[in-house]
Amino acid sequence: MSVLVYAENTGGQFKKSVYELISYGKAIADLLKTNLSVVSIGNVSDVDLAALGKYGATKVLNCGNEKFKDFNSQAFASIISNAATTENADVVLISNSFAGKGLAPRVAIKLKASFASGAIELPEIGESFIVKTGAYSGKAFAHIELKSDVKVISLNPNSYKVIETGGTAEVVKVESYTGDEHFKCVVKEIVRATDKISLPDAELVVSGGRGLKGPENWGMIEEMANLLGAATACSKPVSDADWRPHSEHVGQTGIAISPNLYLAVGISGAIQHLAGVSSSKCIVVINKDAEAPFFKAADYGIVGDAFEVVPKLIEALKKFKAAHN
Repeated sequence: MSVLVYAENTGGQFKKSVYELISYGKAIADLLKTNLSVVSIGNVSDVDLAALGKYGATKVLNCGNEKFKDFNSQAFASIISNAATTENADVVLISNSFAGKGLAPRVAIKLKASFASGAIELPEIGESFIVKTGAYSGKAFAHIELKSDVKVISLNPNSYKVIETGGTAEVVKVESYTGDEHFKCVVKEIVRATDKISLPDAELVVSGGRGLKGPENWGMIEEMANLLGAATACSKPVSDADWRPHSEHVGQTGIAISPNLYLAVGISGAIQHLAGVSSSKCIVVINKDAEAPFFKAADYGIVGDAFEVVPKLIEALKKFKAAHN
């Protein structure tokens, strides 16, 4: 009996969401009075793997075969399910990332496990095992009871805090042959944007809509984002008009995010947009239309012209940073 976490890496590096997931797993392991193991797939250094012990992992299973350097959903699902069986894990945790959304259901099927997608807080564990998730595009919550012996849960990024408990994990190298049938289709090349903060992982997001009137006015959005150390995003009409790349589109048909701060500039707040950002911890809206629906969902709002308000905010941020450097 144990808890197993899959530690996803990008180019051999762990993102903050991995430390959140391990912290989450450690809390569940404590509730169940058991230990926490981690499985890592791909080329990650032993030093970084052992450092996962700082967040509660006691053992890290390292499947570092070169053929697993690129993500393969079928192969990775087999490795994780084999690790869960080996470790006698009754709870398996996977980040609800782009890769995790395709991976977690496969793992659940292989383990004949019950599955909860998009958990947002610790489960209630007693006579039953209940996981709270978002529902109806973030407009409601679902409380899902997992009844099977083995349970698979995917955790939304930015839903649980990183907690350092101290310690070093034991790193165990494992060989996991998954079968050649999993490699009939392989990734030949991945081109990543390395100069931007990843939207799903971002804690701060500055987003713009049609109220900015055109792509030539996006400089102030990028400047404010740079001052805050935030990612930039946009509404669907903006990406459809090619003002911004589709990779920045947040909403029901774009990327769903849950940052600590979502600052929306010139976005009316259609229900499709709200569906992708409603999990944000704090929403700040700047719009000159006092009747914009986004104000009903906002924690803070400024009724005003973006071309007057944003430059003043930028000026204030610069003064603040200058005074605190």
